[in-house]
This record gives sequence, C-alpha cells and structure tokens, in this order.
Amino acid sequence: MPRRKQIYEGKAKILFEGPEPGTLIQYFKDDATAFNNQKHEIIEGKGVLNNRISEFIMQGLERVGIPTHLIRRLNMREQLVRHVEIIPLEVVVRNVAAGSIAKKLGLENGGALPRSIIEFYYKSDELGDPMVAEEHITAFNWANPQEIDDMMSLALRINDYLSGLFAGVGIRLIDFKVEFGRLYEGDMVRLIVADEISPDSCRLWDADSGFILDKDRFRQDLGGVTEAYQDVARRLGVLKENGAQGAKGPVLVTDNESA
Repeated sequence: MPRRKQIYEGKAKILFEGPEPGTLIQYFKDDATAFNNQKHEIIEGKGVLNNRISEFIMQGLERVGIPTHLIRRLNMREQLVRHVEIIPLEVVVRNVAAGSIAKKLGLENGGALPRSIIEFYYKSDELGDPMVAEEHITAFNWANPQEIDDMMSLALRINDYLSGLFAGVGIRLIDFKVEFGRLYEGDMVRLIVADEISPDSCRLWDADSGFILDKDRFRQDLGGVTEAYQDVARRLGVLKENGAQGAKGPVLVTDNESA
C-alpha cells in the first residue's frame, strides 16, 4: 500500500492527500497543547473521541443546512473531508464570560454575557493567534466584507444549534471556536465549516454542577481529561457503557448501532 502524502500537521491533527481530487484525510492525534504549544502532553484516546464527537456534530450541522467539510468518517481516527482553502481566522462565539474575555474585561467567571459575542483571531502560532478587528481582516485581505458577514451569520447559527444540542444532554455551552474554508465549485465559491468541533474547541460545563468537560481540564491541570471527553461522547450518544461480561469502561458506538 503506497504511503500517503502528508499535506499539513497541526497541533491536534494531520492532513493527508485524499483518495480523490478535492479530498483530504484528516487524522486526529492524541496530542494536547495549550498556551501556544508551551504545554504539551499525549492523552491516550483523545483523538478517537474527538473524531467521533466532531463527526456527530458536523452531521447535525449538515442536517440543519449548515455546510461542512465532512464527507464521512473512515475509521476510529480519520475522516474523509473536502479540500478547502482555509480562511486564516478563528471565529469565537462567547455566551458566558470565561477564559480570556473574563480576564481582559474583569468579568465574573461564569457570568452570562448580555448577548452572544463574536470575536476574530488571526491564525498564527508565531504570534499567538492575536485578536483582530474586521478592519484588519479586510485591510490584509484575509476575507472580504461579504465573507465576514457570512462567517458571522453561520457562527450564530452554529451557536443556536450547539446550544440546543448540549442543553438537551445537560451541558452548558460557554463558548466555542470554529474555522471556515472556501470551497470552489466551478465558478462558484462558498464558505463551509472546516477543522473540527469537539471538547478541544468548545468550553462545556455540566449544566447543574458547573463541572468542566473540555480542554480547560488540561489547561488548568485539573486531570480527568479523557473521562470528561468520554462523558460528552456518552451524553451525545456516540459512546455507550459496555455491558459485556469482563469488559471494562465505555465503548464507542459502531456505525450500525448509531444509525
């Protein structure tokens, strides 16, 4: 079997050349990083869980008319995705004061914001992904005004979907990060959701206890990262408790079981 050509390696994923033109294979690693890669560990099984959680969420977005790069999941760690031109921006939607916004503005951690707030960050590891304004985005031609409007509209629609999805399983969506790519279809170009949506890119708290169920467990040295991600997967229905005799721990639901 020929070795696949690697296109790109990021902090949590590797992209390989896909089997057909216009496709890529997205591989989910077990690496966990924080503070612009100053903190790094391998958390066994994290990539498998993020693959399944992101697949589940992307499929849900497609069902409500929000286009994504996902074509299908290939195995426990890989997805077949559409090859898009990534816009070099992270779009963050905040519903609750937490993380950097709480620190910068002196807000109470966990306090509800007056309304959902959208922020843009320039994707640059060397610069630490700085926050940027729409003026920067258009001045440096990272995206045009129509694309900015489309990203904001899609981000708010994603927020509505995710908020309802997680509320239904007892989880409070604090904030999340999403990325977009340009999909070229002949003479047409449209924006679609790319990268991943998982506990790596969302802040998720238990709705009753406030227990953290996301990557902040790694950032803040709280421990139990895998268990928290498993809890999210179990609540979403992509993980089940294994009742087989002699088996231990949760088991990922197979395609037939989750159909």
